[in-house]
Parts: sequence; structure tokens; C-alpha cells
Amino acid sequence: MEKPSTHGDHHPQDNPPRPPSFWKSRAGIYLIFALVLGGLLLGYEHRVHILGSGLLIWLPLLLCVGMHFFMHGGHGGHGGHGKGDDK
Repeated sequence: MEKPSTHGDHHPQDNPPRPPSFWKSRAGIYLIFALVLGGLLLGYEHRVHILGSGLLIWLPLLLCVGMHFFMHGGHGGHGGHGKGDDK
């Protein structure tokens, strides 16, 4: 006996396969590697300015905000707070 679906009948053929992400392609991986390497070299060359400026104290705060933004996917990523669909 087949259980009735509550969300409608969704078949795999209804959603065509999406093309692969640019960031997972060979060019995307090379770009990420080049940006990381360039950032490390830039940071190494300017380490005296970075460490001596006093702005390094803000780094933990910026990391927390950045992690919150990217880990939750931006605004509205907390699992549906305030949507009013609690029954």
C-alpha cells in the first residue's frame, strides 16, 4: 500500500539536474588557490603594518560575524523563526 504524499508528487524528472558549481570546477579550485596564495603573500609582505596598526583586535569580532553569515546562509537561515507556520 502506497502512503499518500503530503507535499505533492515530486518525481526526479520534475527537477532537471543542475550544472556543476563553478567553485567545484577545476578553474574555480585554481582561482581559490590563487586568491589564498595571494592573500598569504600580501599579508606576509605587510605584516609589520597589520600587526602594528592596532586593528588586529577587531579580527575575532569580524570572524564571528563572518562565520555567522556564512554558516547560516545569510538572513533567515535559523530554521524558520517567525514564519508563523507552527501548528
